[in-house]
Amino acid sequence: MALRNVVKVGDPILAKKSRVVEKFDDRLSTLIDDMFDTMYDAQGVGLAAVQVGMLRRVVVIDCGDGPIELVNPEITKAEGEQRESEGCLSLPGQYGVTIRPAKVQVKGQDRHGKWHIYTGEGLKARCFCHELDHLEGILFTEKTIKEQA
Repeated sequence: MALRNVVKVGDPILAKKSRVVEKFDDRLSTLIDDMFDTMYDAQGVGLAAVQVGMLRRVVVIDCGDGPIELVNPEITKAEGEQRESEGCLSLPGQYGVTIRPAKVQVKGQDRHGKWHIYTGEGLKARCFCHELDHLEGILFTEKTIKEQA
C-alpha cells in the first residue's frame, strides 16, 4: 500500500461535497487501503477520502477497537450529547471543543458494496460525525464552541 498526502486547511477541496461511490472495484480497495495506511502513519483515528484529495464518500476509522471502512455512509440515529475536544489531520495542532451526539448509528457499505450498520459511543460517535462532516465539506472548526491550545 502507499501513503497519501493529507490535504491541509486552506485547500478549497476540503469545502466541497463528496460524490457517491458507484463503482466497487480495485481502485476503491486501493484507496481504502492507502487511507488506512495514511491514517495510521499520521496517528489519527479517522480519515475521509477528501482529506487525501479524492471527492468520494469514503471514510476509514479506527478508534482502538479495529478498522472500519465506510463507503456512502449516513447517520441513521443519534442520541444524547457530548462536549469533547477534537482535532483533525487536515488542521495539525489545532483543537477545539465541539458538541456531538453521545451515541450514533451509521450505515455504510464496505469496499465490496455490502451494507453494514455500526453503533458508536463517545470517541467513536465523534469520529463518525467528524468524518461524515468532511464528506459534506464541513470542518470541525465550524462546530467548535471553545478553542483549545
